[in-house]
Amino acid sequence: MPTPAQLRKLKTAAKTAAGRAYAPYSKFRVGAAVLTGSGKIFAGCNVENASYGLCNCAERTAIFSAVAAGERKLKCVVVYTPTKNATAPCGACRQVIFEFGPTVRIISICDGRDQIDGSIRSLLPAAFGPADLI
Repeated sequence: MPTPAQLRKLKTAAKTAAGRAYAPYSKFRVGAAVLTGSGKIFAGCNVENASYGLCNCAERTAIFSAVAAGERKLKCVVVYTPTKNATAPCGACRQVIFEFGPTVRIISICDGRDQIDGSIRSLLPAAFGPADLI
């Protein structure tokens, strides 16, 4: 569970990251920030590609950055969209979030008052994970 100060930093990092999004096709700029087990925060934005299939979501960009830095455990994920209503992570992102944080808290924020705040298990019930490969 993030502290109030960490939560403020996560929200700021997610909003800042959205401003860096490369979204020339959808114009849907998304930012995400993850809090790792060591207490570090990594941010990411969505990166689109003309082929569409090679796009990467903000959540996965942030998580992959954390993993590339040696982090393997997520405590919290914050997603920001510049919309009236909060947007939950897509299915692919939910699966990646579960891989590194099977008990992680996910908070989706937006420009409106709407917010989604829950666990990865509430967003991805009966998730497939590493334990299923044993």
